[in-house]
Amino acid sequence: MQADELELDLPPAFEIGAKVRTRKLIRNDGTYPGQEIGATLAKKGEIGYVISIGTFLQNSYIYAVHFIETGFIVGCRKKELEAVEEIK
Repeated sequence: MQADELELDLPPAFEIGAKVRTRKLIRNDGTYPGQEIGATLAKKGEIGYVISIGTFLQNSYIYAVHFIETGFIVGCRKKELEAVEEIK
């Protein structure tokens, strides 16, 4: 994706139900209720499942990811996630 290209011009990178892993530590920026600002919401490498897809500022997707271990549902951007390959 180029700098002048909107992410919303492309289909979402992950589908609902997709198993994903965090690529970095995710902390509360003040938008997660009931947790202090700066509190860890998901550690790097934590596994979760995409439960819904929304948009942010009409230019990017936000993936609501349910992290089973903590029970948190956290809004993540594409750059914060990677797909987990299922072994069949």
